[in-house]
Amino acid sequence: MAGAAAPILVVLPSMAGDAADPQVGADTPILGLTLGRRTTLAARRAGFAQVFFLDQVFFLGQDFLDKDRPVESGAAIRDWSALAATLGANPAMIVIVPAAILSETAWLKHVIAMPEPVTWALLSNRVAVLGGDAAPGALATLNTDGVHDISTVAQSLTHSIGPPAALASDVDPMLVATRDAIPGAERRLLRSLVKDSDGFITRHVDRRISLQITRRLASTDVKPSQVTIISMAIGLAGALFFLSAHWAWQTVGALLFLLHSIVDGCDGELARLKFQESRAGGVLDFWSDNIVHVAVFGCIAVGWAWSSAAAWPLWFGVAAILGTAASAMFVYWTQLREKEGGGPLFTSLSGSPEHGLGRAVDTMSSREFIYALPIVTFFGQTHWIVVLAAIGAPAFFLVLLVLAMRQSYRANAVSSLTR
Repeated sequence: MAGAAAPILVVLPSMAGDAADPQVGADTPILGLTLGRRTTLAARRAGFAQVFFLDQVFFLGQDFLDKDRPVESGAAIRDWSALAATLGANPAMIVIVPAAILSETAWLKHVIAMPEPVTWALLSNRVAVLGGDAAPGALATLNTDGVHDISTVAQSLTHSIGPPAALASDVDPMLVATRDAIPGAERRLLRSLVKDSDGFITRHVDRRISLQITRRLASTDVKPSQVTIISMAIGLAGALFFLSAHWAWQTVGALLFLLHSIVDGCDGELARLKFQESRAGGVLDFWSDNIVHVAVFGCIAVGWAWSSAAAWPLWFGVAAILGTAASAMFVYWTQLREKEGGGPLFTSLSGSPEHGLGRAVDTMSSREFIYALPIVTFFGQTHWIVVLAAIGAPAFFLVLLVLAMRQSYRANAVSSLTR
């Protein structure tokens, strides 16, 4: 960030153009949040110091997302002179957008990561950026002209301080110019929830279903943690069906396990969509997944032992459960537990996804194996799942240990070189 202070975001009450719909504004809801609320939360997440809504009878209030976060709120401001008085003598880069813009953290971060313009910069009729040094004079000009939309901002600044510089092409926000544009804005937000780390099946099957569930949950009061608990309940219910030796009941269990996996994607999607991510939610999601896996492996082993009237299948269940539990506790202790100085909210299981072995660990932890369960169950071969888990889960734990030791060795080597 090039400015002397964190940047300020100013939201104008109207947009330019004859196609503008007066019914679209800061109070227009899209997937559970109004445009104004989404702008405020995305801007604060991106690093803006404050969000001001110019000349709008509108106040977003205070919202403590959790006890460890600062208040993320927007404030109404009467006019440009009031904004200048609020900012005082400390120059700050000012980003100006219309109320109908679809604010997303990614493009807002791009804006403030760019070199600060000497005077000002413009992106079509969507975003204007004032350099910190030029801001006081520009605010005085805008106040004199009574500017309330992005087009007249551009005209006024061009007349007073010259033509603008161009913003980078990777800054590409969407204007919700009319109510007919709302479905397109929803699709854009939902597409942004797909992770780069998603596997092929997760991206092309699971997400297609989970995003539609999330789309319908977004306008309700359902919390991500409640979705996590529902997902865990579905998975545990499915595990019980594996106590039966009959392929039909086991297939029902496999399909419930598959449904658990799909619904499990909705909690993170909903959290990211409505800015409700939390460390507690991430930890709950992590442990609920592992509890379901342990329950499924255990029930398959018990059902296999009952059907064969022998105790030896239980040893496969024990190995799968111990390997799963050891891996889960190791990942939690090294990656997810709350540490002094904070840390990432969500993280790679390996802690080093940029390295080949780390990427391999993350790939091994993918739940796309779940799609194999209904297939082997349908053919009456469910026991192979627990056999493979009895081998794979302990092996996964050993790979985690090797990776952790290698990381520790490299850290010690770097530390010794810098002494």
